[in-house]
Amino acid sequence: MMTLFACAGPASAQVNGVFVDNLKTLRVEVNGLWDHAPVVPMGGQNYVEISFDDLQHSYERRTYHITHCNADWTPSELLENEYLDGFNDRPIENYEPSMNTTMMYNHYTLRLPNEDVRLKVSGNFIVDIYEDGDDEPVARACFSVLDSKVDARMTVSPNTDIDQYASHQQVSLSLNYYTYNVHRPEEELRPVVLQNRRWDTRVDVGRPSNLQSTELFYEHKDELIFNAGNEYRRFEILDEYVPTMRVESMSYHEPYYHATIMTDEQRRNYIYDEDQDGRFLVRNGDNVDNETESDYFITHFQLDMPEIEGGKVYLNGDLTYNSYSEDYEMEYDPSINAYIIALPLKQGSYNYQYMFVPDGYDRGSEIETEGSFYQTENEYSVYIYHRPFGSRYDHLVGYATVRFKV
Repeated sequence: MMTLFACAGPASAQVNGVFVDNLKTLRVEVNGLWDHAPVVPMGGQNYVEISFDDLQHSYERRTYHITHCNADWTPSELLENEYLDGFNDRPIENYEPSMNTTMMYNHYTLRLPNEDVRLKVSGNFIVDIYEDGDDEPVARACFSVLDSKVDARMTVSPNTDIDQYASHQQVSLSLNYYTYNVHRPEEELRPVVLQNRRWDTRVDVGRPSNLQSTELFYEHKDELIFNAGNEYRRFEILDEYVPTMRVESMSYHEPYYHATIMTDEQRRNYIYDEDQDGRFLVRNGDNVDNETESDYFITHFQLDMPEIEGGKVYLNGDLTYNSYSEDYEMEYDPSINAYIIALPLKQGSYNYQYMFVPDGYDRGSEIETEGSFYQTENEYSVYIYHRPFGSRYDHLVGYATVRFKV
């Protein structure tokens, strides 16, 4: 079985995350849709909403700083007044305290655009959140603004250039730029493909395999072969007293509730499930005031399998921002021959998986923990960036997503 890795480097730096222990459940949603990627069309009534919880449960003045970025998420050469109308470094003023929860918190929300600032150009944006007076951000949220000019189409096949109906899936891509003015499309248009919105799977696609009139084709490209993985595992923590989906037990150890997820095992075959490709949805058993009346439970995970040498195992999914920070690294307990981790999670429905990251790499591998099988339903996305000759930034001119099903 072939394993595909990417070498460590700055290209995978785009990732949401919190950098202090008291901030939890950072989310970036477009137009109120929890199950969509953070890509917002320009203009109209479209908006991005960034939210998070502060477990300090006391108001802290926080400000946000917006940075425009290139396709690789490094800051672009644009000045603030070239990508923003209004003012940067404004306070986040919308917050609400939690109600009737054992773990108290304040829930903060920031909507863009707002009365202070509007975005003027397409491309990638980073929003860094600061505590008053600090020089380093306490959280980071990433999203993209789309000015749709290019029609992108994708197909996915388990019949790949390295195996047939085994452990991989291969993406084929076409870009139709119609009347859009592109002087040298094969050089100026830059497709970036992701699997399940994970930026560690990012592929910067090279030159097209074929060019016809106003259309570029990317077919039989080795870089567009992905490990198929396995379906995400799922659980729900909705009730303080009654175990729900895949929860083995609920208990209360003052001052907090604890949820123990059913013990997982290393997967050696494909497991079908209707997953949400790594997402989570905050909600409680009553589905009322989900943002402020959903409690936090200390949630315990256990993966039974032999210890893997030469790397680390992480809990992975949107619940960990698809990052491989030490906060989500699992500890191996030789007394029970299992990897374990516990972390506070807000009530809701969750997807997750276990990822192995070899030493010296920044891309996770599912093969060692979840297996890799061609039947797996995966979500593939493509971002189309355009850097016209003489331009000082990468425009986002196309976006498409497809969910592969056998």
